[in-house]
Amino acid sequence: MPTLTTAPSPVSPPASIARATRRRHIVLGLALAVLTVAVSVVAVGIGPVAVPPDVVARVIAGELGLGPGQADLGSDHAIVWMIRVPRVILGLFVGAALAVAGVVIQALVRNPLADPYLLGISSGASTGAAASILFGVGSSLGAIALTGSAFIGALTAIVLVLSIARIGGRLVTSRLVFAGIAVGFALTALTNFLVFAGQSRDGARAVMFWMLGSLAQARWGSVPLLVTLVVATFVVFLLWARRFDALAIGDDTALALGTNPTQFRAASALIVAIAVAAAVAVSGLIGFVGLVVPHIARRLVGGRHSILLPVSALLGALLLVAADALARVAFAPRELPLGIVTALIGTPLLIALVRRTLAR
Repeated sequence: MPTLTTAPSPVSPPASIARATRRRHIVLGLALAVLTVAVSVVAVGIGPVAVPPDVVARVIAGELGLGPGQADLGSDHAIVWMIRVPRVILGLFVGAALAVAGVVIQALVRNPLADPYLLGISSGASTGAAASILFGVGSSLGAIALTGSAFIGALTAIVLVLSIARIGGRLVTSRLVFAGIAVGFALTALTNFLVFAGQSRDGARAVMFWMLGSLAQARWGSVPLLVTLVVATFVVFLLWARRFDALAIGDDTALALGTNPTQFRAASALIVAIAVAAAVAVSGLIGFVGLVVPHIARRLVGGRHSILLPVSALLGALLLVAADALARVAFAPRELPLGIVTALIGTPLLIALVRRTLAR
């Protein structure tokens, strides 16, 4: 009697599609990571004084103990290691912080046009920076007076927003947005008043350049705090990815899955404020990254936050490092404010995304 063999049951289409999607996301993530590293190495060599990639690699390898000394490199060593490497590192983490913050803010308020500056964080940082530049506020902080004052101003802004938005015991989306807009306008007016009261032309120019965004003041001393805060907030948000998925659907869904929307919004907004404050404090105001990058990431990987967050972080880092490199050479030896470059890049992308969305 012949033996009957049972053919293996085919994998169900949903499972195969899920595996294919996962593989595509992994390949995309790896490709973005490799591209970001490559662009970063090239960006280190770009500037008024060009440094060849092999010299860049030799300097970095030597400083990491992976290669010979650099006694024969002269000024190239100082340019690469003391100026441009910390600048690129700050660009990577500032871009990642703004992009991830944009994803989180859009989930919190369920509005695709929201960005990290919607909650008044940037306005608070501007007020703190203006007070430091024009009146020496925070001078006791020494070398980090400007960064520290901007950081304190940003945190003060989010505390004000949360205090206003929680009137009545609940923290709903519309109230959070309106509170952020109100506090943002008030602090912007205060910043303008400080510039007016300062009566210093050089101080006003310094405040304006800072508000347009720049990584020109990047130094190694600014790196540890920013990297620590950005990595910590990213890990927290990644652990909360499923909660963001639920909240993006609606408060009732989040509540049914065990997440209190009011408490979760308040905690997330405070953590976003810390990350954005750390970024803005070292780079000034850089727009469009937190608004445009999440849209691009969603078109690439969809709306699931467990993959959307890391892809957005990589895209934000890549965009800001590339924009900073362009800002250095576009009008060399003068440096173009970084916020102008990101706006020039982001505006056409945003218009294209809006047109595609409305065309559906």
